[in-house]
Amino acid sequence: MKEDARLKPSVGVIGAGIQGVCISLCLIKKGFRVTLIDRDEPGSNSASYGNAGHFSPYASVPINRPDVLIDVPAMLFSATGPVALKWNYVPKMIPWFIKFIKNCSRKKMMHTAKYMHQILDLALPAYDDLFKEIDISGLVENKGIIYFWTNKDLKSRELEINIRKELGVEQQLLTAHEIHDLEPHIRKIYHSGVYYPNARHTRNPKKILLKLFNLFLQKGGHFEKQNVKTINFSSDEKPIIKTNLNSYIFDKSVIACGAFSKKLTDEVNEKIPLDTERGYHVHFKGHDHLLTRPVIFLNRGFGITPMEPGLRVVGTVEFGGLNNPISKKRIVNLVNNAKYLFPELTEHYDEWLGFRPTLPDCLPVMGPSKNYKNLYYSFGHHHLGWTLGAISGKIMARMIAGENTNLDLSVYSSLRFS
Repeated sequence: MKEDARLKPSVGVIGAGIQGVCISLCLIKKGFRVTLIDRDEPGSNSASYGNAGHFSPYASVPINRPDVLIDVPAMLFSATGPVALKWNYVPKMIPWFIKFIKNCSRKKMMHTAKYMHQILDLALPAYDDLFKEIDISGLVENKGIIYFWTNKDLKSRELEINIRKELGVEQQLLTAHEIHDLEPHIRKIYHSGVYYPNARHTRNPKKILLKLFNLFLQKGGHFEKQNVKTINFSSDEKPIIKTNLNSYIFDKSVIACGAFSKKLTDEVNEKIPLDTERGYHVHFKGHDHLLTRPVIFLNRGFGITPMEPGLRVVGTVEFGGLNNPISKKRIVNLVNNAKYLFPELTEHYDEWLGFRPTLPDCLPVMGPSKNYKNLYYSFGHHHLGWTLGAISGKIMARMIAGENTNLDLSVYSSLRFS
């Protein structure tokens, strides 16, 4: 006899970016009834639309490094540097910065690197499982990624390379000649670099997201384009999600709305120090032939990815919260940096600002709320939300189903901030 769908546990997932979509898809594959809720259509203008498009399983070395405290002041005051502040936001950031500084020891950096590697090592196989059910022809390329730098930046790079070597990450050091052989159109300003052959990139992140979202719908998932206002709980602790239009009660719920998650965790009296790193992109139409694979110029902290719309230039870590307007200086900085590498670039378009959810210890939050057993979190993946979408989905689905993941997940718990 066919099981009545109404008897299956219901889950409400808040946030239709790559995290929320992958969680919803993995949950419905396990037999849950899933409703995905977001104020916007999936892939509209979020970080899952505007990211660099990298699948970066090598990127386990966090930014909470001992040397970052020396580097950041110089970056802040450099006209071409990757770090910026909205000064009106500084008072709000002070508590976060204090917590971040406390995490900038070698011991804590290695702790973060170890547990980022734990999930990054599973990231691509998790996507491969999901990609078996959608057509990704022409959308994902397995050509690796190149990081390069000038001779002014060698010491800092050695630290990253050595840590990744310790963790068993496959990497190949490159001479200037080898960089030129791989990417001959880049201006020859580099001294050396490193190639991560297992990295991939997508030529259109939005299309990938929408294909996964449509698969979720095909499997019986529901989507509600509504703005979540509050989360309350019934007498038996079932989450009650109130939106601008309706009220829903679920057996379990997941908050997975990136940098916007803090408002909801505050609602349930859990003070998680989540903030945002604002990132930017621009496009140069019709120039994608200049690159075979993504490249990152580390001295100036920006990258370029060949995509369907052209070359996507991405970068900047700007601390300024969710409400400050786009910074034209950051856009100009990206455009000038891109033209520094490729003088033949012409006019740019699509000036975009997005928000990376960031925590002071550089680990994501994945797991149940400390206050409510039927509420779960998945956010704070920093620059790696795209890379970790599928594996986060698998982990969260197994966790909610009460299955063993064979991973140490305690390190991602929100309890670490209690």
